[in-house]
Amino acid sequence: MEYQDYYKILGVSKDASEKDIKSAYRKLARKLHPDVNPNDKSAEQQFKQVNEAYEVLSDPDKRKKYDSLGANWKEYENYQRAGGGQPFTWGDAAGGRSGGTTYRTIDPEEYEQIFGDLGGASDFFRTFFGGGAGGFGGGGRAGGGLNMRGQDLEQPVQISLDEAYHGTKRILQKDGKKIEVDIRPGVKTGSRVRLAKQGGAGVGAGPAGDLFLSIQVLPDPRFERNGDDITVEVPVDLYTAILGGEVAVPTPKGSSLMLKIPPGTQNGKSFRLANKGMPKLNETNNFGNLYARVKIVLPEKLSPKEIELFEQLKQLRA
Repeated sequence: MEYQDYYKILGVSKDASEKDIKSAYRKLARKLHPDVNPNDKSAEQQFKQVNEAYEVLSDPDKRKKYDSLGANWKEYENYQRAGGGQPFTWGDAAGGRSGGTTYRTIDPEEYEQIFGDLGGASDFFRTFFGGGAGGFGGGGRAGGGLNMRGQDLEQPVQISLDEAYHGTKRILQKDGKKIEVDIRPGVKTGSRVRLAKQGGAGVGAGPAGDLFLSIQVLPDPRFERNGDDITVEVPVDLYTAILGGEVAVPTPKGSSLMLKIPPGTQNGKSFRLANKGMPKLNETNNFGNLYARVKIVLPEKLSPKEIELFEQLKQLRA
């Protein structure tokens, strides 16, 4: 198993702020997005690495654990070579077996059995950050602890912005059975979908734990999401910006709207299209707003006559 340098993957320093990490992630995710690089396996793999790195470094608790591990990586390797038979825990990273932890790591076979091909996380991530982690729940420990609730498991699931808008499904395989999971419209990164009693098996008469799908909405090349609001950059030619006119604005729904551009519109100006953003989770017919941000596109390869006319305009404005 290879150590993953998440700071290096995102191209940031170890003391990078949350803002710097988010900015680096957005830049790389847009560059490596599968829609921008169709059939490019290398870009697809890098895209997964970038998302994995961001999931850890954007979470203060995971980042703290990851930073703690870095200095003890060789200790972990030595522990593995010595034949350590138990999953490595953060107690080990701190310098000793914790003994009382309620978290565990799923081995690769169990991971694939429960989650199939979902997630695409590296072995490193699965081992330390929850290929399946969860605490023992409220199952009774009476009778010598023979009846114990199974562990809750959590699995990251990546979906596109389009899937987040319309809702989608995922198919999981567990114990030879297929489980179809509905992901509702309006989910955000960090939303969780609970599958009751689909987690770890209970001990004795204890019930099974739950399975939680942790949603990660991937960046979209066109739209920037902020909560339920969406911002889209709309190219506007110079003449329309000066004289006024109409331009088509794409929406996250997949359609487009015609937006009236007033004469003299400045570059960067935003127009609010009410209720044309993302659907609000569990709120029927309630949507965020869509903001169309003007990007003025200057004409290229001007003819001598056009240059002459622009010179005349320049003199008129002098």
